[in-house]
Amino acid sequence: MKKWNEQSSEDLEVSHRKQFSVRLNIFFFSVFVIFSVLIVRLAILQFVEGPTLKEKEAYVANDITPIVPTRGNIYDATGTKVAYSLSMQSLYFTLSKDYRLDKNKPELYQIIGDLKRVFNKYGDSDRKMTAAEIEKEMDIKYIKNYGFTPRRIKKDLSNSEIAYFLEHKDQFQGIEVREESVREYSKDQLAVQTVGYLKAFYGVKTSMNKYINRARLSDEESRYIDTELVGVDGLEYTYQDELRGKNGVKKTPINALNRVNGRATLTPPVKGNNLWMTIDKNLQLVAQQAITDQLSYLHSYSSGNAYAPNAQTGYAVAMEVETGNVVAIASMPDYDSNIWGNAPSQDQINEILSRSANGTIREVYRGKGASSMVLMGSVIKPLSVLIGMEEGLFTPYAGYSDRGYAEFGKAGHETRVRNALGEVLGYLTPTEGIRKSSNAFMVDMVGKRLYNKYGAESVNVWDKYMKEFGLGVTTGSGLPYENEGRGEYLNLEAAGSAQAAMAYASFGQQGRYTTLQLAQYATTLANRGKRLKPQFVSKITDAQGNLVKKIEPEVLNTVNFPDEYWNTVIQGMRSKVPVFENYRYDVARKTGTSQQSIYGKLVDNGVFISFAPRNNPKLAIAVMIPEGGFGSRSAAPVAKKIFDAYDQYYGLDGVPKGKAVTEETTTE
Repeated sequence: MKKWNEQSSEDLEVSHRKQFSVRLNIFFFSVFVIFSVLIVRLAILQFVEGPTLKEKEAYVANDITPIVPTRGNIYDATGTKVAYSLSMQSLYFTLSKDYRLDKNKPELYQIIGDLKRVFNKYGDSDRKMTAAEIEKEMDIKYIKNYGFTPRRIKKDLSNSEIAYFLEHKDQFQGIEVREESVREYSKDQLAVQTVGYLKAFYGVKTSMNKYINRARLSDEESRYIDTELVGVDGLEYTYQDELRGKNGVKKTPINALNRVNGRATLTPPVKGNNLWMTIDKNLQLVAQQAITDQLSYLHSYSSGNAYAPNAQTGYAVAMEVETGNVVAIASMPDYDSNIWGNAPSQDQINEILSRSANGTIREVYRGKGASSMVLMGSVIKPLSVLIGMEEGLFTPYAGYSDRGYAEFGKAGHETRVRNALGEVLGYLTPTEGIRKSSNAFMVDMVGKRLYNKYGAESVNVWDKYMKEFGLGVTTGSGLPYENEGRGEYLNLEAAGSAQAAMAYASFGQQGRYTTLQLAQYATTLANRGKRLKPQFVSKITDAQGNLVKKIEPEVLNTVNFPDEYWNTVIQGMRSKVPVFENYRYDVARKTGTSQQSIYGKLVDNGVFISFAPRNNPKLAIAVMIPEGGFGSRSAAPVAKKIFDAYDQYYGLDGVPKGKAVTEETTTE
């Protein structure tokens, strides 16, 4: 047994030696094959591919960099520059190597030190830059720019800085003085919220849909640069593509080591197109000043009390009836939009936040007061009567006995709605119901009867009519952030019932809309059912003044009612307004005083719509003075001043009165 075990152990050892020998042979053979392949590959690289690689080493590609064009100007209707681009010289720096590497840091610090020395010696004393600021603008970590995109180090160089850098260009590798533009806005602050303002592209390219799409562009002729300024509000935003122009292209020779190698070539950019607004400087300034003066008046004291001490804002829109051209649009108080070009602090931005937003097209709050979008009040009554007649609820000649109030609801639990001051108005026709502004007429003849006809569906019927007149839909102006308004009658839970919703909606206490919507509504009344798109631009021209596009009037929809219905409501638009007594033109007008609760306190908002002349309308105006009290006293005086200005420069009868005076003087 022992002998057998010894023999078995010897056999196992021999087997292991044979396996090891085989593995060793395989290993050496594998090494031989690998080295053979490497030797062959090296031979191919040296003798076959060598010449080609030599060519690639010397090959020079072009790095293509877009150059931002000069932005087009925005003019008012008189040709006054409202937003324009001024030429300035800026210093740009192109990275020639990776300055993040420690070996390149000494060179980087040398460049920064040299630039700081020049800026401090030759630049404006109040615009000096620190070394940290210069390094940040160089963007050596590629946070804001691509590798070879020139970085703007400093804008608006002084003449001494320009001269120094041009004279010592050879001493500053990668440094370039480049001409570009800066955006300026009229010091008169003309319709600043409607014109809009600019911000750097990198700050909005991930938050605004338009620029999210632009950020995807790769074509160098259309690609946006992170540091360029783009429109973020108003016409600057709406017409961004027209105003921007077309990129220039700079081609820089780059070798295989990614270093600049040779002289760059330049294709100049194409300047953006110019916008010509429908807004007239003369009328705009009158509208803005009229609101400012009216607010001051409402804060003044009579018999020891201010008329409307809490009125802080005012809004007005004047729209031509035949064209839809908006000749004035004021949201007051406003601000100087040039602040955006000076890198405002967050505190400065917070200070102007409520004034920079366009309160004529969107809901804006100022402090703890009423918003810019208030209830319509009695200005709804012409439309309310139109709906009543169109739905067959009454005829233009129907009579109604006004006892000072109307009631609705279940018997024994009626809700009572009174006329203003509880006035008993007696026998009324539909025309007189509008003229005397009877809440009771609207509730009994329109609200309750429409509910009786349609039941809960009445709110949707009402909503259809509202939208046909531009209330509850955007006006189509194209301005960003425009609010559709709020038809609160659709919220039956809040109203209590469909009948209650219709009762309050009939006299203007169930819908909040913007001033631009009310101006479009007034224009639709003046046009007898033709709803026009509000136009803010009359034409677009190129940098040489050639016409690119002419903007024509656009009808959004038409409401077809019998002429008898239109005559009924237009003749009823004769609200008692002191400033229009004995006025030289017959102005169709409707005042409104809507009530709402502000922090538990009931306040009155002044609302006013109008157009003139009554039988041949040229201009429609809407005015809102939140917390201004009665519309006849707070809002109507603003409209009167705008009518006067339009008559002077354009003529409500087609003859500009200012021009007529000049001609008479010349003749004499």
